[in-house]
Amino acid sequence: MVALGECSTHAIFDAEIGPYMTSETVMSKVLIDRLEPGMVLLADRGFTGFDLWQQGIAMGADLIWRAKRNVKPCRLETLDDGSWLAEMRRKNSELDSDHIVIRVVEYSIEDSSGTDLGPFRLFTSLLDPNEVSAIKLAESYRQRWEIESAFGELKTHQRGSKVVLRSKSPALVEQEIWGRLCCHFAIRTLMFEAAHEGGIDPDRVSFTAALNISRRSLSPARSFPLRTLTITAGNEQSSCSYAD
Repeated sequence: MVALGECSTHAIFDAEIGPYMTSETVMSKVLIDRLEPGMVLLADRGFTGFDLWQQGIAMGADLIWRAKRNVKPCRLETLDDGSWLAEMRRKNSELDSDHIVIRVVEYSIEDSSGTDLGPFRLFTSLLDPNEVSAIKLAESYRQRWEIESAFGELKTHQRGSKVVLRSKSPALVEQEIWGRLCCHFAIRTLMFEAAHEGGIDPDRVSFTAALNISRRSLSPARSFPLRTLTITAGNEQSSCSYAD
């Protein structure tokens, strides 16, 4: 699964699910087509490449993606804040081939022991240092880790320790994954509404607490009488149950 998550709320608002042998890069091509103008997409270095980048900016989104250390774009101009403009090209392409102008930000971080971590290298479509500084870009990129926290909520807390998916066929496994994603989105929506009402950052609200509260509030519903709805489309039928 490859997903798009909103940094400040951890809400996963779009996802693409595929077979085990399908790479994240292949599935991400479908997701990037769903980007919209005004979005700023953070991505790890495994996604940074010419074709995906071109696809992203074509959708009108801005990009802040980490690049691998061995990727060295051709420098064009050094900017006042120390970042620089460069040309991104397809791997092993000729100098007269298609290219995209990007901005490159390089920086290091010291941990609590004083150890230097990095260097880190970011590529961004935000070219104007007066619009957003190199320091602001570096600060923004650390928010990318929020999607990993959301995955942890899904796989560890919501699913439960050592619990595997119950379904025994690919179609039902996919259905179960979507069900878990919908449940996670609903809980995160409730958390956002509570944080907004209380005037606090959604990051200060505990996911495990919200999950447990949701489970307790839903427990009485298990005794509700259920009705079955059957939908027929052509020669196929689909059934679902709901509380009356």
